[in-house]
Amino acid sequence: MDKLIIEGGVPLQGSIQVSGAKNAALPILMACLLAEGTVNLSNVPRLADIHTSLKLLNILGCETTFDGNDATSTCNGLKPEAPYELVKTMRASVLCLGPLLARLGEARVALPGGCAIGARPVDLHLRGMERMGATFELTEGYIKGYCPEGLKGAHITLDFPTVGGTENLIMAACLAEGTTILENAAREPEVEDLANFLNAMGAKITGHGTSVITIEGVSSLKGCDYRVMPDRIEAGTYMVAAAITGGELKILDCPISAMDSVSSKLREMGVSIEEEEGGVLVRRANGLLKNVDVTTLPHPGFPTDMQAQLMALMCFGQGAGTIEEKIFENRFMHVLELVRLGADVRLKGRTAMVHGVGKLTGAPVMASDLRASASLVLAGLAAGGSTTVERIYHLDRGYENIEAKLSGVGARIKRVKA
Repeated sequence: MDKLIIEGGVPLQGSIQVSGAKNAALPILMACLLAEGTVNLSNVPRLADIHTSLKLLNILGCETTFDGNDATSTCNGLKPEAPYELVKTMRASVLCLGPLLARLGEARVALPGGCAIGARPVDLHLRGMERMGATFELTEGYIKGYCPEGLKGAHITLDFPTVGGTENLIMAACLAEGTTILENAAREPEVEDLANFLNAMGAKITGHGTSVITIEGVSSLKGCDYRVMPDRIEAGTYMVAAAITGGELKILDCPISAMDSVSSKLREMGVSIEEEEGGVLVRRANGLLKNVDVTTLPHPGFPTDMQAQLMALMCFGQGAGTIEEKIFENRFMHVLELVRLGADVRLKGRTAMVHGVGKLTGAPVMASDLRASASLVLAGLAAGGSTTVERIYHLDRGYENIEAKLSGVGARIKRVKA
């Protein structure tokens, strides 16, 4: 099992490239199941979850290739079963449910199982598809879905703006008979990217990016060429890397228009963010940082996926600030690891009080999930001495070549076999 060893205290300088968005690429890959013909995708990040998705598509009857950051998929002769062996490794696998029901009229998808950062139930997915005429039974650890007469358009109001549920229902509705209206839909940029991709294949989707999305069903979708959007969470992580080390980074291909809440909080803390041709220049505005209060919320609120990274930065801010986690009930597992580095963070329920300490000291730490991993790497970059981050397989699920990218801007970071 690999680990990262970081010798901290080096201000990062230079340009760093943002990869394609994992959270956009995963549903887009599942949406390939809807296409008659070949889909050519570019800007696909080379991540463990992407490889798992391609394996799943192969099991479901697709032919796929992955060369560099280009992926192709041709899905003919589909099979309806997504086995537990793959689904258990990646919760996004459940996003094949809607496309399989729409294309085949049946699906057998393993239940995703538990998650370290909290429950992510699929009941909202199922309830929405039941409104469209599907029936489900849960047996032997599988969701078995049926709609032998095809899905029908419906008016669906989600109890919560679930990202995965919104994506699954949009994909299912594309081939449904009639019009589907989703209310209280997720507004995340990755949902928009999925809808743009589906429209490129011939779908008729409007309202994506708002809380009401309308999908007019069509009889079939065709293959297309499409470029996956850049990763706003990766971009935000590198913004924090510039600020936490007191350096200056130009973030190339930064999706700044999708990052208003993150940019706003960073500027409030004293981070300069300037748009330039080809990227965004990030540095501390006057050398000082001040702590802020943050509440994670569905988009356009502050993203839960940036909470841990911002907490690492707040360890170097002046004064105290609070972070309230309203999306997942168990997403503060990085706190005890930051405390090992010298952070002053106190937990009360779903709120963390962060007191700036000005400096951290390197120590061995262990990652518990993807974004916790990122926060520990960021803390290690700024800490004095050596930090070892264990269990970085979490990191590899969401960041493409992170140690190479950081090394390229001056970080003293290396991957070693544990």
